[in-house]
Amino acid sequence: MDIFRKKSVLTLMVGLGLPLFSYADCPPDYPEQGVMGPHVEHADIANGAASLRKIRELGEHLFTAKFNICDGLGRPATTGGGEKREPTQPAFIRTSAPETNSCAGCHSQPFVGGAGEFVVNAFILAQRLDPVTESVSNEFSNERNTLGMHGAGAIEMVAREMTYELRAQAEGLADGEHVISSKGVDFEITVAGGEVVDSKGIRPDLMVRPFAQSGNIASLRHFTIDAMNHHHGMQAEERFDLFAGKGFDSDHDLDGVHRELSIGDITALTVWQASLPVPIQVMPENRRLQHRIRDGKREFENVGCGSCHKPSLKLNSPLFSEPSPLNLEHTFRDVTQSIVWNMTTEGPRPRLHAEANGDIPVEAYTDLKLHNLCDAPEREDAIRFYCNEVLDQDRLSQDGRPGAELFLTRKLWDVGSSAPYGHRGDITTITEAILYHGGEARVSRDNFDQLDADKKAKIVEFLKSLQVVERDTL
Repeated sequence: MDIFRKKSVLTLMVGLGLPLFSYADCPPDYPEQGVMGPHVEHADIANGAASLRKIRELGEHLFTAKFNICDGLGRPATTGGGEKREPTQPAFIRTSAPETNSCAGCHSQPFVGGAGEFVVNAFILAQRLDPVTESVSNEFSNERNTLGMHGAGAIEMVAREMTYELRAQAEGLADGEHVISSKGVDFEITVAGGEVVDSKGIRPDLMVRPFAQSGNIASLRHFTIDAMNHHHGMQAEERFDLFAGKGFDSDHDLDGVHRELSIGDITALTVWQASLPVPIQVMPENRRLQHRIRDGKREFENVGCGSCHKPSLKLNSPLFSEPSPLNLEHTFRDVTQSIVWNMTTEGPRPRLHAEANGDIPVEAYTDLKLHNLCDAPEREDAIRFYCNEVLDQDRLSQDGRPGAELFLTRKLWDVGSSAPYGHRGDITTITEAILYHGGEARVSRDNFDQLDADKKAKIVEFLKSLQVVERDTL
C-alpha cells in the first residue's frame, strides 16, 4: 500500500516530530506549490527523532514525487555538472537532461526502485555540454540503460569493506608488481615511489566503486546527488548552497529556488535506496523445474561464468551507516551524525541473512571488478558486433578513463526481473547477453556456446530465477 495515498507529506512530517521548513514558492501569481513538501534536517534524522520506517517513507516520497518548478526542477543557468552558463536551456531536453520529473520515472521495473527499459536510457556526459546538443551521437555521450537499485545498501557496504581491506594491504608495499585481494577477488597493482601508479580491475586509488555501469561511483549518496542534478536539475545544498563563495551560489542554477534539496532530503533518499529489499532466488513449485534450475546453476559454474559473477561476497558487518566516510568532497560525510541499521533484522524483506558462523553472504553474482569485455579486433573470430555498436561507441572518457575500455561486472541477482540487457538495454534475451561477451569473458562465453541446447536452457532458467520480489513494506 502506498502510504502517500493515505497521508500528506505535511501530516507525515508532523507525525515524526521533525522541524518543518516552508514549501518552495512558485513564481508570482501561481496558485500552486511544490510537491516534495517541507524539508527536513539531517541532524533530526540522526538523533533518533524518526524510525527507519518513517525515514524510508520520506525517502520513498522523494523518489516517487513528480517535481515541478516550485520545487526547483530545472537548471537554466548550469550544466548537469554544475558549470555556469547563460540561462538558455529548455526545461526538458532528452539528450542532456533534465529529462524526467521523478526518479521512479526511470527506476520502475518490476517495482519502484528497479530497472528501466530502453526508452528511459540516459546519455551520460551529455549533461555537461554547453551549448546543449540535441544529438544522441556517441560523439557527445555514452548511452546507458537504467539499473535496478534493489540490494544497493548491501552492495555499498561490501564495496566499503573491500576498499578498506585493499588499501590496508597496499600500504607499505615495496616498489614493483603485487596482487592484493579482498572477498576472494584479486587485483593486480604496480607500486612506484610508495604509491600505486597502475592497477588492473580497479582504479589506482583502490576505491571499489560499485555503482554505474562503468563503476565510477562509490556511494549511494554521491549517486543520488549527481542524479538529482543531472536528471531533474534539483541541486543539493551540500554540494551547492553550503559552498557559496567557493565556486557555487545558494541559487547556483538561477531558477529562483534556494535550498532545493536539504542534507536531510538527500539522507532520506539515500536511506530508502539503501534499505530496498535484496533480490532472491525464486524457485517454482514444480520439482522437475527445481532440478533444472539447480542443474543450471552447476552448469553456470562449470562454464566459468562464476569466476567473475561470483555467487556470493561475504560481508563482515550487517550494519549500514549513512553517511559514508568514503564520500567525496562536496558530499556530506560527517560520520558523527550517521544513521545506522542492521540489514539482517531491519528494513523491508527480503533482507540479508547471517549464517551460523557469522558470515553474511551477499549473493549478488558479481566481483565488483572492472573487466574488458572486448576481443582484440585483429582476432579472426573476434566478437565485434557488441563492441562496435555499444562499447566502442563510448568515445568520451568518464573520470579520465577511456569510455569503452572497462565495465563493472554486472550484478545478476536481479537478472530475472531486469530485462532488457546490456549497457544500452538493447539486448532482448539472456542468451544474447552471454554470447556478446568477449575479452576477459571469452573463454566462459565459448564454453557456454559449446553446450547442447538443453544445458544452455538450464543456465537461462537458473538466471531467470534470480529476481526482485516484494514481500512486505516494514
